[in-house]
Amino acid sequence: MIADSDILQAHILIVDDQEANVALLTQMLLDTGYSRISSTMQPTEVASLHQQHRYDLILLDMQMPEMDGFQVMQELKKNLQDAFLPVIVITAQPAHKVQALQMGARDFVSKPFDLTELRFRIRNMLEVQLLYKLLELNNKELETRVALRTAELAESEARFRSLTELASDWYWEQDDTGNFTKITGPVLEMLGTRMDNAPAEAQDSRFAELPNGGWDAVQHEELKTRIEAREPFLDFLLCRTRGDGAVQRFHISGEPMFDRLNTFIGYRGIGLEVTDRP
Repeated sequence: MIADSDILQAHILIVDDQEANVALLTQMLLDTGYSRISSTMQPTEVASLHQQHRYDLILLDMQMPEMDGFQVMQELKKNLQDAFLPVIVITAQPAHKVQALQMGARDFVSKPFDLTELRFRIRNMLEVQLLYKLLELNNKELETRVALRTAELAESEARFRSLTELASDWYWEQDDTGNFTKITGPVLEMLGTRMDNAPAEAQDSRFAELPNGGWDAVQHEELKTRIEAREPFLDFLLCRTRGDGAVQRFHISGEPMFDRLNTFIGYRGIGLEVTDRP
């Protein structure tokens, strides 16, 4: 809700080539409680004045020499930084009302105007204008917060990946189609996958001659099923028997990755050897 004090602090520009009309409108606004009132009898100055001061309301007479109200509105729209044209037109011509509204005016007042009606129209117009500005400000603040939060999340994600890689023997990431985008350690060998351009460490040739690479077949198949199903899991036990009969044990953890719109973008996981752990 907009407070009365905020409305009365609005900056208003009166545009009329008749000095008597300017004086009448100025006094009416002062009597109502408005204090930031400007005026000009030169319609050619309106666009530059508005660009400089960003008025909350422009009371615009439509019939003026040299440049009429329609031409003034055209000039205002050229330099407009937003979609809101803060204009109430004042006219004695009924046909001007519709045309002015079509050009973006917010309201109109007929001549000879009733001061009470004009006060209400000005107040209503200013309330809408100030609400519009408040919404615009809130949107900008929200955009800033989202940008900052996105940057924080990106930094946090980078730290997480770095720490995860340091704390694990293997690390991998896949995109939403299953293609590997990052690999450290013998991940491909563990998953039973081959890539022609994979780094040497991704597949361990020492186990190439062993059935299923030495991996426990049941555990190996269950691990692949979980990853393909995009399911999160923690410390899944995967065992491998070496050529000398010794058994290695690994804890494998994985999770799906989502963007800030909750859209699936891939999968990542880590592996840690726990053979020597009790």
